[in-house]
Amino acid sequence: MRVLLLGLFLTLPATLLAETPTAPDDALAWLQKIATAAHELNYSGTFIYQYGNHTETSRIVHAVDSSGEHEKLEILDGLPREIIRNNDEVQCFLPESKTVKVEKRLQRKPFPALLPEQLSNLSESYLIKLGGHQRIAGFYCQVLLLEPKDDLRYGYHLWAETNSGLLLKASMLDEKNDVVEQMTFTQLNIGGPIDEEMLKPKYPAKAAGWRYDRSGQPEPISTETGWSVKNPLAGFKKIMEAKRMVSGKPAPISHIVYSDGLAAISVFVEPRAPGVKPLNGVSKRGALNIYTKPLDDYQVTVLGEAPPMTVMEIGNSVYYTGK
Repeated sequence: MRVLLLGLFLTLPATLLAETPTAPDDALAWLQKIATAAHELNYSGTFIYQYGNHTETSRIVHAVDSSGEHEKLEILDGLPREIIRNNDEVQCFLPESKTVKVEKRLQRKPFPALLPEQLSNLSESYLIKLGGHQRIAGFYCQVLLLEPKDDLRYGYHLWAETNSGLLLKASMLDEKNDVVEQMTFTQLNIGGPIDEEMLKPKYPAKAAGWRYDRSGQPEPISTETGWSVKNPLAGFKKIMEAKRMVSGKPAPISHIVYSDGLAAISVFVEPRAPGVKPLNGVSKRGALNIYTKPLDDYQVTVLGEAPPMTVMEIGNSVYYTGK
């Protein structure tokens, strides 16, 4: 499937993906338009998420009113799941286990809201260009190319609807220009009113047998973990640090997040229980690379949507500051 998708991508007419000679400010303005559109527009549609041989179809409804953003994301393949978001409050409905997981915010921004609202630092790590135009899900789109300036991060191709700026397709590419991960709308409505019923969960969470799980993202017990990275990679800056008690864990887990403004890499450090065999190695799920290694009596886990070398370099430079 991935080879087929890549083949189709490479056979697109050259005029659609050819770079257009425009000023960098124009490309940055387009990125800002994309970042804003995902939060300020009403839209509903169906999109496909692809990596390797895996595909997943989802239906999204997004509305904005005087109280803020409201969104419903329904996973249509595999085990049924619904994610209901009202501003920063997130409820994930899992009917198979009759569980509603409650979090303060999503761990990962969902498509099409992939871009951060602050874009000023992206040009440090990416060469940002305007491409040509292409038609996606019946809409004409402006193509944008984000080419990494080094081998520490993936590249991106973005397709934004020309009038609204809403992101309709996004591809993440490795150093060989192979598609690592891709999300594409196949059906979409932009603008107009959204019926409130479309934003409500279809599962009766208050019925007998359902339970609420509020263990996700517990409040930090400290904003200093005592851990750091000796050699932060170019373009990656620390954006979060916290030590938390996590359900099922006997001791606090330290969590540090580094980001270049687009890619985020999480570092987790936890005490290793006596007699537990340490984990060591690299694994992969789509664009997400995971690196685990023992460090004295601790287990270090680094994960992020970045090349394996990047997560390994960060993991190998983790050290205890003594604080």
